[in-house]
Amino acid sequence: MYLVLIAWIYVAFMMAIAEATSPVGSLLGAAFTFLLYGLLPMSVVGYIMGTPARRRAIKAKEAAEREQALAANGIQNAGGDDASVAPNAHGEASGHTIAPERKQP
Repeated sequence: MYLVLIAWIYVAFMMAIAEATSPVGSLLGAAFTFLLYGLLPMSVVGYIMGTPARRRAIKAKEAAEREQALAANGIQNAGGDDASVAPNAHGEASGHTIAPERKQP
């Protein structure tokens, strides 16, 4: 990933140097050449190419927080999967114990 970014920045830098040393070029044109052909596009490409790594980091952080919360509550996940291991930890019936009544119109 970084090889492509470094190579493109190098090419844009060489273009900027050519612009600055050209008889009809200027330093301002060289700066804009480097910014618009080099830094701006490569920042977008770097952000897009880094998306999978950011996604993996977020999932790892969430998994670590989940494990920490389970350890703090005294619940251990023996199966290793993301399913709940203690669905009825409080000993209460699941759902409502009294059926709701329909209102008459």
